[in-house]
Order: sequence, then structure tokens, then C-alpha cells
Amino acid sequence: MGKVYLIITIFVGIAAGLGGATFYYAKGYSYLQDDPAACDNCHIMDNQFYSWQRSSHRSVATCNDCHTPKNFAGKWLTKGLNGWNHSYAFTTGDFHEPIQVNRRNRNIAEENCRYCHQMVVSNLTFHETEDTKIECTSCHRSVGHMK
Repeated sequence: MGKVYLIITIFVGIAAGLGGATFYYAKGYSYLQDDPAACDNCHIMDNQFYSWQRSSHRSVATCNDCHTPKNFAGKWLTKGLNGWNHSYAFTTGDFHEPIQVNRRNRNIAEENCRYCHQMVVSNLTFHETEDTKIECTSCHRSVGHMK
């Protein structure tokens, strides 16, 4: 029985060491903050980061303001899920270039557009169906990121 515990302890130690080193090397700690520079840790996000710097939203919104839910649990769940997905995609090389936002994250950004601009959009009537969904970015494609 003692050998089994020793093997498990060694395996857990190696996994924790590799995980910690990878987290440090990938600057994982920076994703725990709201600094937009963290989104530029990976070269795949260069265009998004630099276009945000030239956008009208630079002075009023960070990446998390637009790309994570407003509530605490939703924000950290989204950051964790996106972190996992990005780590997997970039490690395996299995991602579209240029990077594209997925449906879940597009819906979060849309909700945040409508939240921040509620005074403007509150009087608009949307006759939407799933096939005719109107998104803010349908007309305002270059607001958050200059295209």
C-alpha cells in the first residue's frame, strides 16, 4: 500500500510542478486582473489589443467590461472557461486564425453593449427571432475593435 501512495504522491507532485511552471511561464497570474495587456500575452490577440487601443472604447472599457458577465460568478466562470479553451487551442494549434469569438462570448458582449448603452437602446423595439437576431455589431462592427 505504501508504494501506491508514493507513486501517487510523485505523480501529483510532478503534475503540480508542471502546472505551476506552465501557469508562471504563460503569465496565467495576469489573467486574474482587469489589465487589457493580459489579453495581449499571446500574439494571436495582437490585432484585437491594438485595435482596442485605437477604438472609442479605450477610455471607458477594458476587455472584461465587454467580454465577461457583470456578475462575480459569471465573470470568473467565463474567465476560467475561456482560459481553459485558449490554453487547449493554443497548445494544440487547433484554432481559427484570425481568432474568432464564439457564440457564447458574442452573446455576453451583446448583453454588455445593451447594458452600457441602455439609455440609447431602451427605446428601440427589436422584433427578433432566432433567425433575425439583431446584434449591436451588425451595424457597429468597429466600435470595440477598429476594423
